[in-house]
Amino acid sequence: MSAAEPPVETVKCLVWDLDNTLWEGVLLEDGEVRLREEVRRVVVELDKRGIIQSIASRNDHDHAWGWVERLGVAEYIVLPQIGWGAKSAAVKAIADRLRFAHNTVAFIDDTELERAEVAHHLPEVRVYSHDVADRLPELPEFTPAVVTEDSAQRRRMYQAAFVREAARTEFPGPDEEFLRSAALEMTIRRATEPDLARVAELTLRTSQMNATGVHYSDDTLRGLLRDPHHEVLVVAMTDRFGPHGAVGLVLLEKLPAVWHLKLLATSCRVVAFGAGTVLLNWLTDQAAAAGVDLVADFRRTDRNRMMEIAYRFAGFSGHDVDGTVDIAPAETEGIERLGLRTERKPPPTTMTVHAVDLTGHHPDLAVWDT
Repeated sequence: MSAAEPPVETVKCLVWDLDNTLWEGVLLEDGEVRLREEVRRVVVELDKRGIIQSIASRNDHDHAWGWVERLGVAEYIVLPQIGWGAKSAAVKAIADRLRFAHNTVAFIDDTELERAEVAHHLPEVRVYSHDVADRLPELPEFTPAVVTEDSAQRRRMYQAAFVREAARTEFPGPDEEFLRSAALEMTIRRATEPDLARVAELTLRTSQMNATGVHYSDDTLRGLLRDPHHEVLVVAMTDRFGPHGAVGLVLLEKLPAVWHLKLLATSCRVVAFGAGTVLLNWLTDQAAAAGVDLVADFRRTDRNRMMEIAYRFAGFSGHDVDGTVDIAPAETEGIERLGLRTERKPPPTTMTVHAVDLTGHHPDLAVWDT
């Protein structure tokens, strides 16, 4: 690839056909099918890279899915679409449910007519012939620049999310009671070098709940990790359904009279669980315990209205607080400074928070309590 060409968009989801593609043989004709070890290795490797895999197949669902299970690859499959409808409709249903843009979805099939049908109705979906299956991990579009810890468990996170979503819909009581029943846990800890790729990804991909929209590179974050006046915090969540993965990032400069919140970003997928509010309340409580106020950077964008509401609801305003004069001028155009005079906050009732102590009184993670 020349320097002038744009980077290759990484595939987020690969949709497999079954007969003579994922497995050898035609199930309804042969009665039995087999999975080549080369294909098994591809399935496992793509899963490690964080590429979601699904199925679009013309087959009897129960019979075909029974063979997917028997061949030992069912655990790697998300949202299988097995039936008698058009494969383009199946691929679209998968993409829509995952909320993936069509240009990040790929479809592989042994039949030229099926590939043409998908390509006609979904022109942005990448279509591949079955004879390249063994080489998929070698292709640049199936090779993410960085594979993070979250990448390796991405499929499990999506599987847990669908189970969680169904349980929440079926829960008979108030939503707050469901959240308590989910055994939600949030962990707030200092980032380490291995976290940097995921932290940088959060600043790049999180837009609706990103206070400034500023992207921090690996090099910049690495420098902040070494700076004793800065805290780089990574936030993760889990519950009884499974992991949410890394869902938030805090970049904080600790000055004598004020803490400067340079960036707060949380994943949109945990907004409904109150993650942003919990994170802001915890930070406010820590600042109050340290005897300092907070100043947060905020830059209005087309998409981050939700973050502005979160700041305003937490009590941040345009009024100055003590120590603001010590904060360096913003390097990014359009940055506002929102101040908050802090006071101690109670822990949430819907989740347990395990967090680092920013006041320096305790070296280890501890449960936030009263």
